[in-house]
Amino acid sequence: MALPASLVPTAFSLVAVVFWGTSDFLGGFASRRTNAFLFTALVNLSGFAVMALLALATHAIFPTRPQVLWALAAGALGGTALAFFYRALSTGNMGLNAPIAAVLSAAVPTAFSIATEGFPGIGPVLGFALAAMGVWLIARSEQFGGRPEGLGTAVLAGLGFAGFYLCVRQTGDASALWVACLTRSSALLVTSTLVLGGRHLRPVSRAVLGLALVTGVLDSGGTWVFVRASQTGRLDAAVVLSSLYPAVTVLLAGWFLHERFTRWRTIGILAALASVPLIALH
Repeated sequence: MALPASLVPTAFSLVAVVFWGTSDFLGGFASRRTNAFLFTALVNLSGFAVMALLALATHAIFPTRPQVLWALAAGALGGTALAFFYRALSTGNMGLNAPIAAVLSAAVPTAFSIATEGFPGIGPVLGFALAAMGVWLIARSEQFGGRPEGLGTAVLAGLGFAGFYLCVRQTGDASALWVACLTRSSALLVTSTLVLGGRHLRPVSRAVLGLALVTGVLDSGGTWVFVRASQTGRLDAAVVLSSLYPAVTVLLAGWFLHERFTRWRTIGILAALASVPLIALH
């Protein structure tokens, strides 16, 4: 049974939540075992290869020159942000830095969307507020003394992701597969430059290579479905719903790494879940 047209953007956004949340968990886990910039370059290489193969196999129409430039700009911002994000996850607490980056990355595009596309309505705005509260409660630290490690890097990552969302929106109706492929190509160029310039090139284990392959597929898949969400609905709804991916990261970190799962995170996840129908049914 086909989904109603009004729910299609929501479905794309929620798939992006699962893809990005899982890829961030794997990326943060692997970055504790190798250099974050090197790992990000491998992730971008994997994602670029998979998206290029899919675009060619499906005979997707190649974007116009302006669309290509916007996609490349998105990739450069997103690739740099992802490297900083993995660094934040590897040096700090996954359950804190991931949501902080998500809140910041959603705030700027949401404000831009409301300014350019108009007020979305009371229901969606309440949903946005619930989603922001939910992500923040997921991020709530039980430690109140001093600045958490990795916080500054997480802030930079969040701003970079915000730029990524805005640039992706400017690609318009371009093929989502090609947009995902092009964003990976410029991200690969940026992160490879960081690796070579910082002399981070070094041998990596087969386990890390395997994690990079899976992470790249998931991260690029998340980009692909996010592009479809932004093309079929409002940017603010797509960004806010997609920004709920830290819930998946935190759940995986709790299950596999035994990171502390407090009642505040439970309330945060419930608030995030409650925000979905408010945002979707507008």
